[in-house]
Amino acid sequence: MKRTLIKDALAAMPVGTELTVAGWVRTVRNHKGTHPLSFVNLNDGSCLATLQVVAPAALENFVSEVQRLSAGCSVAATGRLVASQGKGQAVELLASRLRVVGWADAETYPVQQKHHTFEFLRAQAHLRPRTNTFGAVTRVRNAISFAIHEFFQQRGFVYVNTPIITASDCEGAGQMFRVSTLDPAKLPRTPEGNVNFAEDFFGRQTYLTVSGQLEGETYACALGNVYTFGPTFRAENSNTPRHLAEFWMIEPEMAFCDLAGDADLAEEFLKHIFTAVLTRCREDMAFFAEHIDKTVIDTLTHIAASPFERLSYTQAIDILTRSGKSWEYPIAWGGDLQTEHERYLTEEVFNKPVILTDYPAQIKPFYMRSNDDGKTVAAMDVLVPKIGEIIGGSQREERLDVLVEKMKNSHLRPEDYWWYLDLRRYGTVEHAGFGLGLERTVQFATGMANIRDVIPYPRTPGSAEF
Repeated sequence: MKRTLIKDALAAMPVGTELTVAGWVRTVRNHKGTHPLSFVNLNDGSCLATLQVVAPAALENFVSEVQRLSAGCSVAATGRLVASQGKGQAVELLASRLRVVGWADAETYPVQQKHHTFEFLRAQAHLRPRTNTFGAVTRVRNAISFAIHEFFQQRGFVYVNTPIITASDCEGAGQMFRVSTLDPAKLPRTPEGNVNFAEDFFGRQTYLTVSGQLEGETYACALGNVYTFGPTFRAENSNTPRHLAEFWMIEPEMAFCDLAGDADLAEEFLKHIFTAVLTRCREDMAFFAEHIDKTVIDTLTHIAASPFERLSYTQAIDILTRSGKSWEYPIAWGGDLQTEHERYLTEEVFNKPVILTDYPAQIKPFYMRSNDDGKTVAAMDVLVPKIGEIIGGSQREERLDVLVEKMKNSHLRPEDYWWYLDLRRYGTVEHAGFGLGLERTVQFATGMANIRDVIPYPRTPGSAEF
């Protein structure tokens, strides 16, 4: 069976075209009368719209099968495109053959054509892509993923696959998932009574990665410009609409690049992604603007057209201090900015994205380059309206002696990172990079309120269903 996608049938094919479509039934309306007909609304996931299939009584299985169809059944229909008699679409398919591929029990099928809460649909994560909202989310996520690869490939970046299992803690926070084959009921012990990880699969303690950055740096220091795009994990017990235990990260790394170049790339990157979504997902974005957040299209359009404002962390603290506003989280130099502070800067002060640079060293990881003032590091955060930080990055510390000292101050053993330090021993260069969370980006682009609704199968504290 050579099938035509419904998006192509609706957009590009003239009346009279013979074709076959296949998909899942959304609704069925049976007209009894003198000339019985069944009107089957079919969706195949290629677009938001359904195609109405008109099934006449002359079909050999009209009574035995067609009139028994219900939401969730899968069918393949062959016929001719004709001008639609109803509203909503220009054409419909007059079926000459309709084959039921798979039945769905009408009594138990969970995703009927009615309103369901997002919380309910999370419990039906295997079926929720069949709804308008989650079909649209998935298509936007796909468009963003394609645009990410497109952006870097057009600029000569090399795609590098960094390990998911690692022995290093890039962020130094210790919130990592352990990977082990040891039997918890029969743990081997050292003479001191500690768990003997030398007998584990890898001969040492290993974890699911929190970032591919450190390994990405090694390839940037050989190939110039690289990027990673893969799953990352945080064992942070944060049960909020903004946190996941498993999520996807995009992390470019550039050799011979400083903080200013890093910020330039981040701005170009976001503009490319959001322009691609607006251009390639018009129907889905119109759906989000109508049903989820009426401002999403205007927000993305504004970001794509606006030069990002740039200022230092210290300047931002001064603006926030002089604002006269009563903050839930007090403002003080040396403290991390909260979402309320970041949104104030982007929404009320500058009315566009803001790139903050030169954060206090005490609130940033060990690998960020120390500035000459001895107090700050060459770090940056890209802030956007509604959510605040969307990208975090930095120029990396390329000086061996400084990096070793920073590791010790962060309670990391330099000998465990000997390979990372070798980059500073053998042809060190200034280099920089940043990280963008895919789910945070999809959430921002679609206006979805909960990050659990922009990844197919969310992993959160106490939940690893499906």
